[in-house]
Amino acid sequence: MTADWSTPEGLAAIKAALAATIDGWRSPVAYAVGISPASSSPEFEFPHVNPPGGTHGLPCVILAAVVGHAHGSETYQMSAQQLSQAVHTLEPAEACTSLSHPNLAAWREVLAGLESNPARTAYAVFVGDLDDPVTSEADATLRTLVQPSS
Repeated sequence: MTADWSTPEGLAAIKAALAATIDGWRSPVAYAVGISPASSSPEFEFPHVNPPGGTHGLPCVILAAVVGHAHGSETYQMSAQQLSQAVHTLEPAEACTSLSHPNLAAWREVLAGLESNPARTAYAVFVGDLDDPVTSEADATLRTLVQPSS
């Protein structure tokens, strides 16, 4: 059977097949790719955040496969090569024109940030449960973006 990257159903099937290859896979409640602060800004930047209840599962599984994530809350430093691999792996999903691809756009933005300023670092952040201990400053920033303000 050939993978169908052009339909939402095809993308869901690809996600399920890839997730089945990750031992112990459990979807996080939130995830994102971010970049370390630039000298002009003290904050980690996350061009796109996948909050609790989000529907972009294929990018999550691709990202997890690239960094070696299976479950729980964790922060992974990503090389430009790893991020480029994630972008390349997800690019065929653009054939599905009925869906937007905000993760792909965000990953490309972070990759461009790394290329323009090699002193910056990319991070993949997975939040398994909002009650899990915070794993990094990047994780703390992501959680402030996904949790409703009180």
